[in-house]
Amino acid sequence: MSTIELRKRLIDKIQKTDNENLLEEAYRLLELETQDIEVYKLTDEQRKAVNEARQEIKDGQFLTDEQANNEIDEWLRK
Repeated sequence: MSTIELRKRLIDKIQKTDNENLLEEAYRLLELETQDIEVYKLTDEQRKAVNEARQEIKDGQFLTDEQANNEIDEWLRK
């Protein structure tokens, strides 16, 4: 579907709806696109930590959610 076709379909749906909540949410989403969104910039130290974590994941050095919860439960019992 082309951008023009999608735009026409959205306009048609918007014109046909009386759902105020839906219209407000659509407006909010479209408003987000027009706002200047500041890109978060990582420090060198943060970038290094992220890269190390990614490597640990690649190497299989991580806990599943269940494993982490079990360790927490065990720690709390002490």
